[in-house]
Amino acid sequence: MAHTLIENHRHPAQVDETLDATLPDHCPHCGGDVVEDHLDQQFQTEIPRKPIVRRFTIHCGHCQRCSKPLRGRHPLQTSHATGAAQSQLGGDTQAAIVYLNKRAGLSHGKIADTFDKLFGITVTPGASAQVVMRAGTILRPAYNEIAQQIKGYEHLTPDETGWRIGGYPAWLHAWVGDDGATLYAIDPQRSADVLEKFIGIDWSGSMTHDGFSSYERFEDVAHQQCVDHALRRARTLVDKHQGMAKLFPQQVIDLLRGALRLRDRFEEEKADEDRRGRAYEDYVQRLRDLTQRPRVNSANARFAKHLLKHAGSWFLFLVDSQIPATNHRAEQALKTPIVNRKVWGGNRTKAGGETQAVTSSVLQTCQKKSIDVFQFLGDAFRGVLGSLFNRTPADNAK
Repeated sequence: MAHTLIENHRHPAQVDETLDATLPDHCPHCGGDVVEDHLDQQFQTEIPRKPIVRRFTIHCGHCQRCSKPLRGRHPLQTSHATGAAQSQLGGDTQAAIVYLNKRAGLSHGKIADTFDKLFGITVTPGASAQVVMRAGTILRPAYNEIAQQIKGYEHLTPDETGWRIGGYPAWLHAWVGDDGATLYAIDPQRSADVLEKFIGIDWSGSMTHDGFSSYERFEDVAHQQCVDHALRRARTLVDKHQGMAKLFPQQVIDLLRGALRLRDRFEEEKADEDRRGRAYEDYVQRLRDLTQRPRVNSANARFAKHLLKHAGSWFLFLVDSQIPATNHRAEQALKTPIVNRKVWGGNRTKAGGETQAVTSSVLQTCQKKSIDVFQFLGDAFRGVLGSLFNRTPADNAK
């Protein structure tokens, strides 16, 4: 069969790999025989340090039965584009751009400079931004998969931090599930409305949070207050106060630390449900006894009122060891976005905010589930989007 090469258009001078995107034996639309008409070309630039420049010879033809035009596609291609757009970035290259922007916090200008200086690959800031926006679209099904998954978790750890969209105040929410899977969402409000949209007001399980009152609307939820927040507040009061005023916050510290030590002992001794329940009731009562007493010091009085108000929500980790005593999971999940916010302030547009939530959710979930993030993102750009949850150890090792 004769092959006719098309004229090269701005292709790189050096080609490291030449790959064929062959036509199928039969038309996928009707099953008819396929005849090749001509060859087309596409060039793709890939990392590592020395760029791998691939030339794809794209076999083009048509179906003899239905006359539909057909083009071959190689598994490493990230686009069908040819002609003026025949020079493309590879899947791993685009994955690196997303990672550098959303995980490392680099601006698009710095990403362009990094690729130029480290790899000799020309990427404009605008092209970098387009890659990230494209990732938001490609990874949307994976984001929806995480959103669907959190509805089935028995425990969620929520937290939020300030954000900006187009210069206006907003909030970035994070919710971490039992296995570390993380979902982010950006909303103009701090309230739990956005979480309610994802899991429904009737969601039943347990939450460990920082005491933000909006989470209390979930009435079917077992609420665990973050013990570390109370400990930090108590330590601050100990450092600030003089004389007898130090006594109350120190008593709180001793009580909470004692409960945490007991939790660890319960785990070692495989304590039964009855023993755990009695310990929970004992600590709740001890906290009530401690906080119901009148306080002369106003700061201690406010702290005591807060502790007493949530007396039943400080020691649930004694009943169920699977309930975290702190909201550290969510605080850790917010660390990277917070660093990024300090570098470039937030997102310029609503679409950028949606992309931020989608890509950050996938990156964080990959990390927590030991999934090769570059492989996952690279495959997604190459048209193969895997599952974040229905995976085998072999999948994670790819």
